Amino acid sequence: MTPDSVVTIFQQALEVILILTLITLIPALLVGLLVSMFQAATQINEMTLSFIPKLIITLVTLMAAGPWMLRLILEYTTTLIHDIPYLIG
Repeated sequence: MTPDSVVTIFQQALEVILILTLITLIPALLVGLLVSMFQAATQINEMTLSFIPKLIITLVTLMAAGPWMLRLILEYTTTLIHDIPYLIG
């Protein structure tokens, strides 16, 4: 196993992790921004008002993108397992 192959595996793993986290974080951040703007405009300072919409949109995003996310993880894992003989010797 060469250092180049280790770096490549690590880079691919980081790309998969980044994609999976951004899919769930970006909608939550956008909803949080919209709720914060609404709170600033109406001067309502309720903590649950910002938490509940972010929680709901995160759950909806996970339900909608969950199968695709699972497919992405399985594809990466399958590729990694199939490449083990080439990486060892």
